[in-house]
Amino acid sequence: MSSISNKDPATPLPDDEEEAAVSVPDTGDAGEGGKLKMIVQLVKKCFGVKDIATMRLSLPASLLEPIPNLEWSQYLDRPDFFAAINDSDDPFERMLAVLRFTFTKDLKYVSGRVFKPYNSVLGEHFRAHWDVFPVVSSGQDRPPIVLTEPTTTSSLETSSIKSGRSSKSSTSKSPSTSLNAHMSSLSLGGQDKLRIAYVTEQVSHHPPVSAYYASCPDRSLELLGVDQISAKVSAAMTVRVIPGSYNKGMFVKITEGHGEGEMYQVTHPVASVNGLLRGSFYVTVADTTIVTCTGGKHGPKFRAIIEYKEESWLGKARFRLEGIIHLVNEGDKVDGWKTAKDVPQSLVVAVFDGSWRGHIRWRRVGSGSYPNTTSSASSSPSPVHISLPRSNATSRADLATVSEGEYSTLIDLGELEVIPKQVRPLERQLSHESRRLWNTVTKRLENKEYSDATKEKVAIEQRQRDEAAERLKKGIEYVPRYFEKDIDSGVPALTSEGRKALEEELQEPSQYHIVGSADAKLSS
Repeated sequence: MSSISNKDPATPLPDDEEEAAVSVPDTGDAGEGGKLKMIVQLVKKCFGVKDIATMRLSLPASLLEPIPNLEWSQYLDRPDFFAAINDSDDPFERMLAVLRFTFTKDLKYVSGRVFKPYNSVLGEHFRAHWDVFPVVSSGQDRPPIVLTEPTTTSSLETSSIKSGRSSKSSTSKSPSTSLNAHMSSLSLGGQDKLRIAYVTEQVSHHPPVSAYYASCPDRSLELLGVDQISAKVSAAMTVRVIPGSYNKGMFVKITEGHGEGEMYQVTHPVASVNGLLRGSFYVTVADTTIVTCTGGKHGPKFRAIIEYKEESWLGKARFRLEGIIHLVNEGDKVDGWKTAKDVPQSLVVAVFDGSWRGHIRWRRVGSGSYPNTTSSASSSPSPVHISLPRSNATSRADLATVSEGEYSTLIDLGELEVIPKQVRPLERQLSHESRRLWNTVTKRLENKEYSDATKEKVAIEQRQRDEAAERLKKGIEYVPRYFEKDIDSGVPALTSEGRKALEEELQEPSQYHIVGSADAKLSS
């Protein structure tokens, strides 16, 4: 099979350059045994292929979960943590908030299971919003308190999300969660909510590439990026997934407020899907994630490196990670600082470790994480400093002599659940909007009519190929609707239609009082 390696990696293949489909025949057995047999056949056909993400796979619908890929593959599993990024006027606190959000972006793989959604077709788009309670600072170097409602699943969520989520409840976990629930019960009645709106579109078919954009106007926050993966079956019979050439990571932009002008780039690590031959899938992560802050106020910036530990071939996966936060001074050449060992020790201001599926702890190192101020702890704008022994320290020189902070919880992923999204009903959606586009397939799968579901799926995919052939015949170049065509930087830009769609999502009615909803607008 040819790949895009012989072409400019920044140039997608024409829509009509289809590879011959690699198909897996339906065994007729929709049970777990039949599915496992089909999966083994698929793995055998994909072994040795350089990039299975660029293959045209024709899979029986019985192997798919009834949810579109654009809906499933998003990074706002906990939009409340995203909305908290710009809450502090301390840049170190903002870096901690970005890290917390980073660890929640794939919460679905912690509290749910791994499955295959529908493949996206060119021009398909999806939009949604979340109405969430803002997290509350708890002080004393602890994570923010999360306000929650009684655990319910929104009627707007598809059956696939219900089946993909864990049944465990976060309301019966630990003393800290009990505290959260108690505070929530006191404040939920009159507590305002924040709205985060989201739009994504499939902008290329060969290779498969999508762009996404989210906005929380009340907190002056935007999340954007380009999604593309490259995947291959390894000798260990795992599917190894790495970011594609367009995928430069997630970008968090702060447009106003404390961190005005800052942009955080969060790169993606390497993931592997394991358990293929047993039919019991789980994800492991390796390599690194680097969080880089640029822009904003003049002066030093913070940067974080997360190192995911390689799993042993023997024994159970441990899902371990460790990392650092370090200072970046103007002129520092950080491109070569790929791991914690590459960073000069004098620049390290905090360390953290734990499990990306559970508890992660952190502590300060030295004085570099404190604001440039000589005021006492009681006048600090952020209560996170209170727990550290600073009462006799009146300068940075004094701070250097103070003992390092104790380990505190950064975040505990085991205590969190995915927050359901709100999606407009089908009758209000456009023809290429994900849920409406795949509705016939979803209905067939929910009714366990697998043969008919496969026919509906093939019809949608064939229609895409016919449309591509017609464009080629007429010499028409495909142009995305919601995003500008140039995505080489990895930072997509909305078209006027994209801005309109996102602003419409911000104005969708809600049963709650949404902060700033009356005049919610995107930044220019």
